[in-house]
Amino acid sequence: MKRAALGLAAVGLMFGGTVAAVAYSPAQGPIPNLDSPGVEFTSGHYKLNRPGVNHGAFEWWGRLSDTIMTDRHNVYVEVKVQGHGWVRYYGKQRGSVWLHRSNWNGAQRYIGEAKFRVCRDRGTLRPDNCAPLQTLTHDWDRS
Repeated sequence: MKRAALGLAAVGLMFGGTVAAVAYSPAQGPIPNLDSPGVEFTSGHYKLNRPGVNHGAFEWWGRLSDTIMTDRHNVYVEVKVQGHGWVRYYGKQRGSVWLHRSNWNGAQRYIGEAKFRVCRDRGTLRPDNCAPLQTLTHDWDRS
């Protein structure tokens, strides 16, 4: 009888933990391929981590490529999480790099919105050209 009660208690704890984990599951998914003349971002994915995991960060990864090898311009990813300004991550001129980064606001437990774009740095005299802005959100009150 004691073994059966312990078994039921263990099953109850297991399912209780599963329900708690599902209640704060991260928002995650693919980032569509982004491109603009001279820059490309492919194989992208993101995760808006739940509170307490990786600082509740916006975590992202993918391949950033310079697609016009002869223009002598570099490429970059720009990320903005709520409460902060834009942060740049440069690629490699005449090549491609795999990036995996996390962005967060230290004053918050988690991120509910992140903006993401890729651009070609054309110097100070000409404006950079960028792919369309991606906004990734998650409503934590509904999860």
